[in-house]
Amino acid sequence: MREAADKTGKSMTEAPRILIAGTGSGCGKTTLTCGILYGLARQGYRPFAYKCGPDYIDSMFHSRVLEMETGNLDSFFTDARTLRALLAGEHAGNRGESHTRRGAGTDSGRRDIRVIEGVMGYYDGMGFSEKGSASEIAALTETPVILTVNARGMSRSVLAVLKGFLESQTWPGIQGVIFNQLSPMLYPAVCREAEAFGVRVLGYVPRVPEAAFESRKLGLVTPGEIEGFREKLALLYDRLKDTLDWAGLWELAESAPPLPGFPVDRTRACLDFQTRSCPPFSGVKIGVAKDEAFCFLYQDNMDFLRRLGCEIAYFSPLRGEALPEGTDALILNGGYPELYADRLEQNLPMRRAVKKAVENGMPVIAECGGFMYLHQRLQDDRGQYHEMAGVLQGDCYRTPRLSRFGYITMKAEKDNLLCRAGEELKAHEFHYYDSTFPGNAFAVEKGGGRPGWMAGVADDTMYAGFPHLYFYGNPEAAYAFVEAAENYGKRRKIDAVPGNMREADAEA
Repeated sequence: MREAADKTGKSMTEAPRILIAGTGSGCGKTTLTCGILYGLARQGYRPFAYKCGPDYIDSMFHSRVLEMETGNLDSFFTDARTLRALLAGEHAGNRGESHTRRGAGTDSGRRDIRVIEGVMGYYDGMGFSEKGSASEIAALTETPVILTVNARGMSRSVLAVLKGFLESQTWPGIQGVIFNQLSPMLYPAVCREAEAFGVRVLGYVPRVPEAAFESRKLGLVTPGEIEGFREKLALLYDRLKDTLDWAGLWELAESAPPLPGFPVDRTRACLDFQTRSCPPFSGVKIGVAKDEAFCFLYQDNMDFLRRLGCEIAYFSPLRGEALPEGTDALILNGGYPELYADRLEQNLPMRRAVKKAVENGMPVIAECGGFMYLHQRLQDDRGQYHEMAGVLQGDCYRTPRLSRFGYITMKAEKDNLLCRAGEELKAHEFHYYDSTFPGNAFAVEKGGGRPGWMAGVADDTMYAGFPHLYFYGNPEAAYAFVEAAENYGKRRKIDAVPGNMREADAEA
């Protein structure tokens, strides 16, 4: 990653980048993005991946392809400056260090490229707006866009679809197009007429059913569940290396203008585009649930905590028997606990460890699946109930349809672990389950200020609810959480001294 200066002397970061957008969900952009990431790595480039919006599963695919942590870009959660800073070199640099640690070897001579996958259709955002859409993120980051157009079941009609997307632009972001599931026989004619629209045709994706990724109700299954994942990638790339214009793709990425550089003050482990003066934290260990049942987590949240000086200690509620030694706080992520409810129930030592820690005042953030795990009982995907941690005296049950979906703003009804009464948090929900104990710590508003519902259980040491949080969009809440963890750790260490324990018992 190289830095230059513009005419004003301001630091600028070279960041070749492209955004793979789609005409809608299911058009094949995730498969195409994975194929491009894999191909770029095979060709000697060093790609970094990002997902537009709050999606976890697509980011997991990116991470599995590249064998490194990847990020999200979300214009609902963050302002434009933060968004550009996350896309600029420092964020990707951290990902590169992870790549090297995993045995990628030296990256000497390799060129960085950022590949962003869009969300839903290119223009789809909150409600009937472009807020949070791939088009907005492309505009805010001045990233050239390659539109994925699914040609299945069409011939000449694909040109009408493409023309409609091009004519709907408010800025000239769509500069390339790739046709998915297009017949090789039709490609020359489609290519000729599409280029007459002034867009660069970068190839097509043939039908490769053997390389298809399975789906489930929340989208794609996780990459860890796909048998022969890397073999499917290799098969996909074997086709794409001859049907995509790789040189043209790289030229388009290099046409992106430089991004402003945002250096990090490493002594404070804080990004300079965050306004709060944050002292360094030292010795704070955050236990983070991570396994097949709890797999929905923002790597950006982990990055944020590390920047604050925290140590991240992953543990498995499925297989572990105790929390990581010296844990000062817990994050119980979302995922698919309903698919593993019987195994979670059978792991009594872990259920007891979590309950004891939370009841003893260890700070905890429990989102969606983690929230479900804290309940007394959880209904599995077959309708059977299973005992969970028992922190919250209620049951979680499945519903026949999507219960909540989309971005929300939550206003606190009282002071709690993450914020004070009246303050707001940005979040999103996406779940089919509901609870007999949903909580009423926050008043929820949907986009546009539409009234919503009450949600979340919160007090001085806990936030638990279906809504998911993104720390770069809620930095003050993240700081508050880490401060509570630091204070808990100090009390834990004092209590561990035998003399102090006896004094505390005497006072009691």
